Amino acid sequence: MNEEYDVIVLGTGLTECILSGIMSVKGKKVLHMDRNSYYGGDSASITPLEDLYKRFSLPGSPPESMGKGRDWNVDLVPKFLMANGQLVRMLLITQVTRYLDFKVIEGSFVYKKGSIYKVPSTETEALASSLMGLFEKRRFRKFLVFVANFDENDPKTLEGVDPKKTTMRDVYKKFDLGQDVIDFTGHALALYRTDDYLDQPCMESINRIKLYSESLARYGKSPYLYPLYGLGELPQGFARLSAIYGGTYMLNKPIEEIIIENGKVVGVKSEGEIARCKQLICDPSYVMDRVNKVGQVIRVICIMSHPIKNTSDANSCQIIIPQNQVNRKHDIYVCMISYAHNVAAQGKYIAIVSTTVETNDPEKEIKPALDLLEPVEQKFVSISDQFAPTDVGSDSQIFVSRSYDATTHFETTCDDIKDIYKRMTGTEFDFAEMERKKNDIFGDCADQ
Repeated sequence: MNEEYDVIVLGTGLTECILSGIMSVKGKKVLHMDRNSYYGGDSASITPLEDLYKRFSLPGSPPESMGKGRDWNVDLVPKFLMANGQLVRMLLITQVTRYLDFKVIEGSFVYKKGSIYKVPSTETEALASSLMGLFEKRRFRKFLVFVANFDENDPKTLEGVDPKKTTMRDVYKKFDLGQDVIDFTGHALALYRTDDYLDQPCMESINRIKLYSESLARYGKSPYLYPLYGLGELPQGFARLSAIYGGTYMLNKPIEEIIIENGKVVGVKSEGEIARCKQLICDPSYVMDRVNKVGQVIRVICIMSHPIKNTSDANSCQIIIPQNQVNRKHDIYVCMISYAHNVAAQGKYIAIVSTTVETNDPEKEIKPALDLLEPVEQKFVSISDQFAPTDVGSDSQIFVSRSYDATTHFETTCDDIKDIYKRMTGTEFDFAEMERKKNDIFGDCADQ
């Protein structure tokens, strides 16, 4: 360990593992350490189930009705992958897809006046949906056609809309869309958590709706994918990529000190030894003096023996509760997966409810979501502080990732990765730089 590295990475969360993989592929010498005995940090999947009980300080061990503890892989952070999103692109380019199997999530649902409705995934479904009346459907269809054809470089497609000036509120007005449809479009398609976007220029919203429909077009049931055996497989896949390119991994390494000279990081001390480095990447928990708290997220893991009502018995789904429907500022999300994804014992379902905390009684805030899940066999409640770096790293060369937010997918995580990359290298992130040049000699040659 007493060596010189280009980059040391602390923590094996998804953000850190992807950056470690990218830096290794770029030819950097990388040392990657974690104080925990498992991969994934805050984005780990916990197995066996007994460890989840311990982690949440629940007395006793899981009842026999929960099946074998080893059959469980429970995500701490509930997220899906957008089929056409940035993380899938990163997985494909680096070929980390070889180590993972994905399933399409069976449906996305939206909450309206106490009931849940399927987010239409085809034109036929949209026309049959009870989310909107007949005339509204026609207007909504016109709006979707406009979004699909919208190209900021082709004035003919703009229909008088200025992508950098016209607000999204005005675009909705132009198509005469009602409040319910606006809620549904902004929160279930563009996947905004609040309504702040309404008064921003419309380009980002249009791109978000395009991402949703392009992701949907890939597999048809929903725009979301989920890896078998849980999200904890993702950081491990990128860690393997880093190792193939010479990255060194050490788990169970207590970090005693980050060594700074003249305001710049020069190394990390662990168990009496010092590894030297030019740059450091880490999650907030390793440098609490360089981050500040920007909010809180409540997440409640619910174990059930039944699918969620009114979802056509789907073995996986997402439910979005738009903030307007429950007098809040932030949406509430439910991500559900099950034994079909090798994350739970046979016949069991895991639903994870999450939202940004707004009051002093976060559990009460998520009651509308929990009501949709009854009966719940076991709940695991966590309230996590959200941190963002106060130091951008230009002098210290310490690059700190942001905490995982309450969004239901990994797009914001990828934005953070691209931002850290740019701060580290001084150049814009380019997906092509992630392309693998080497074959994995362990077992992958067989399928060349």
